[in-house]
Amino acid sequence: MAHDEPPAGPGGATASATGLSGVRAAAPQPGPHAAVRPSFNPVTIRTARDVVTAAALYLRWLGFRDVVQPEERRSSMSPAVELRGPGLVAQVDPTTRPVPLRAVECLWLEGLASSSVAVYFSLAGYEDRSRARADGVGLPLFVMDLTGTPQPVNSPADDLLARGA
Repeated sequence: MAHDEPPAGPGGATASATGLSGVRAAAPQPGPHAAVRPSFNPVTIRTARDVVTAAALYLRWLGFRDVVQPEERRSSMSPAVELRGPGLVAQVDPTTRPVPLRAVECLWLEGLASSSVAVYFSLAGYEDRSRARADGVGLPLFVMDLTGTPQPVNSPADDLLARGA
């Protein structure tokens, strides 16, 4: 690796290679007590289903068990797809619109109500107000790059990446 390249994140992708603004330049290194994980093997994003599959694989890679998409979908105006596991609730937005504030707040509240870790994945990123609220409440936000490798967008996401589930 050249000295002027940022370190590779999970799956070997560098943040500078993603072309996404607002994504952290490099993932933090695991702390001394964090389990050493193998490299993340992404799924190339070609369809909305691929975005959901990549997010589920990433959550499993982080150490969450039994990550599934519930069979029943709540009636909602949100295009996001829900993923769940023991102690986990996640939303995956495969659209090309930035995630609005209301979606971030609803996920945060759902995590609180179920005593679960809440995590958001988006293909198109987040509105500024959404990012600010997620930072304020400690909700990890990730952006999916087209290689299928989630990139942390905020400090709570960096922390989750460093410590795992």
